[in-house]
Amino acid sequence: MHTVITPERIELPPGTVVRMLGSWQDYQVLSQQLGNRGSPRIKYRPGEILLMAPLPAHGRDASLLGLIVTALLDHLNRTYDSFTPITISLPQVSGIEPDFCFYIENWRSVVGKNRIDWLNDPPPDLVLEVDVTSYTSIDDYLPYRVPEVWLLKNKQLLVYRLLAENYVITESSYFPNVKDIVQQCLQIANEQTTSEAIRWLRSFLRES
Repeated sequence: MHTVITPERIELPPGTVVRMLGSWQDYQVLSQQLGNRGSPRIKYRPGEILLMAPLPAHGRDASLLGLIVTALLDHLNRTYDSFTPITISLPQVSGIEPDFCFYIENWRSVVGKNRIDWLNDPPPDLVLEVDVTSYTSIDDYLPYRVPEVWLLKNKQLLVYRLLAENYVITESSYFPNVKDIVQQCLQIANEQTTSEAIRWLRSFLRES
């Protein structure tokens, strides 16, 4: 497959990242053209548009990471809501498509909503990103002030929390030792299946 980007057609080989100059209006046109397609993903930064066609490893690891968070929240008996896929955008400023969003502290703010007002509604409490192609920048989440972002990169989980005006790598505010849990689940999923990894996690949580 060749890379094709025209007003009528967008085709990217898996693993491709394209950066190009573009305005907010250009981003909106491309977003409408893509519609509800899962690929390619699209991102807007002031004056720049990025397109990325995920590799299969991206989808598998993103699915696993989302299931891990769900299992942990269920174990803690937390009320939450989650979204995937989802587009987060601020006009003229930013447009991003995280792999998963979880509302935990602020779940009441999104109950029953088909659309979220990113100017007035609170941001997700936790965002998950998997980066296989160097597409993700933690600073993309600064305009939204997302409290916690997990970035899985090179099979290692980086937990970022917003402190003052910047993200710092630290421990999760929700799940102590989550990095070790994710590492174990990744190993099981790679050697066996995602389902076996989640079965191990649920058993581990019951016994701990």
